[in-house]
Amino acid sequence: MLPSLFRARLCPRSHLANRLRQSHIHTRVPCAKAAQVDFRRFIDLLRHDHDLVEIDREIDPHLEAAAIVRRVAEVKGKAPLFNNIKGAEPGGLFRIFGNAASLRNSPKERYGRIARTFGLKPTASWEDISSRLAWGASAPAQPPRVLPTGPCKANILRGDMVDLHKIPAPKLHMDDGGKYLQTYGVHILQTPDGRWSNWSIFRGMVHDSKHLVCLVGNGQHVSIIRNEWLARGHTEIPWALAFGVPPAANFVAGLPIPEGVSEAEFTGALVGQPLDLVKCETSDLLVPASSEIVFEGTMSLTAKGDEGPFGDALAVVFDGNKKQHPLFRVDVITYRDNPILPISVPGKTCDESHTTAALASVEILALCQKIGLPVLSACVPLESYGTWCALQIDTEALCNLQTTAPAFRRMLGNYLFNSKPCMLINRLILVGKDVDVFSFESVTWALATRCRPGVDEEVFEEVPSFPMTPYMSHGRGPKGKGGQGGKVISDCVLQMEYEHGSRATFSTVGFQMSYPDELRKKVEQNWVDMGFDEV
Repeated sequence: MLPSLFRARLCPRSHLANRLRQSHIHTRVPCAKAAQVDFRRFIDLLRHDHDLVEIDREIDPHLEAAAIVRRVAEVKGKAPLFNNIKGAEPGGLFRIFGNAASLRNSPKERYGRIARTFGLKPTASWEDISSRLAWGASAPAQPPRVLPTGPCKANILRGDMVDLHKIPAPKLHMDDGGKYLQTYGVHILQTPDGRWSNWSIFRGMVHDSKHLVCLVGNGQHVSIIRNEWLARGHTEIPWALAFGVPPAANFVAGLPIPEGVSEAEFTGALVGQPLDLVKCETSDLLVPASSEIVFEGTMSLTAKGDEGPFGDALAVVFDGNKKQHPLFRVDVITYRDNPILPISVPGKTCDESHTTAALASVEILALCQKIGLPVLSACVPLESYGTWCALQIDTEALCNLQTTAPAFRRMLGNYLFNSKPCMLINRLILVGKDVDVFSFESVTWALATRCRPGVDEEVFEEVPSFPMTPYMSHGRGPKGKGGQGGKVISDCVLQMEYEHGSRATFSTVGFQMSYPDELRKKVEQNWVDMGFDEV
């Protein structure tokens, strides 16, 4: 509930599309060609960009493939496609592909792989990518086309032919509790009345020959669907897991889009065309027709198994850190000819775990603008492992609110930290108009110079936590409250900006701000001729 001070001044907007259409981020919608809707065509595009390494020598799925994928993330190398996995039958299950949404080494094409996912030029900036996602959220819905069959039905394994111990499931880190087959596939579940099909990403470890055990956290959409089936007395529910889906679907499945929104329709709107889906063999669930591999079966609402430990995206793994989570039974496996299993190998230094999480900033911005909060733009810095979000504040509008810094921070934190888009966000950083939230250097400069520790900070301990944060699971916090707190707002908006808005008497120092336009243009035009490298 918002304090009465703000309710009279804030203008609610109800519909997500309207909110995003009016948002600041929409002022820079980039020109985009059709996004890739087939995983193999996406790989072909990386090959065209000279951003793919095909490895034909035999690679061991036990740590070797993952070690290569992790090193690729850390040196920002080309994406690897392993065509010869030890233990895979010729033409059968499976080849392995990594780093689908990691960063490139070229400064100009740093986000090129992600840009290609959304149909953008490889030189697109992170702001361009965020703008494209916001545009997709406000584009007309694209209900999927349901086809009688598709490439994912080329091969079918049933009954005794399904044995998870016989396929080359990868071991990703030597301290992991098992073989993590599911790190970049999309889980598909549906409410019992069929009104909502949800696509989501959560990790899954091989439990036995027929089951995965998957990390299912409270507050996720899968928990909402599970609870609806439980209320009707069911002990298991239909489930599918699709690997190698249209690349944009992986991002959408990882985004905190609102409850009840179909990820299939959202992805269709984002890529500008309906997705082609096919019905599962064992249920009415629909999966992308071009999927590389599809597992079909059930999610148990009663049976559980040990899951973990796992070296996750925050790059710390604790010995013996395992918990009981639901079992997912695999009854049928369908797959394309010569299929490809995409994997994600989290760790220190940015990979697809962080790039996917970072795009939550688009929905965080939409939430702020839903009730008219003075927020111009938002960015989750990749360097923060997806746990910080910088918010650029419209200081003129903030001044007009005639509020205090502590009151504004408390209102903002209570609103955002209790929302799903901020589930993974531990720190909100508020900055003024002169700070570029899409520049981590600019954000850390503001944090270092404008936020006085203990004075310009607001700690939140009565909000849902991100329990996987190491300081929450193994830190010094109060015992028995691991599900709450550990969040903070760092306010880099100066007091004079609260009081005077854009009339605040200070300016930043740098090339763009400290020299006349004519001189700057002269320096830029003569830069290479003077002997400097092209910027």
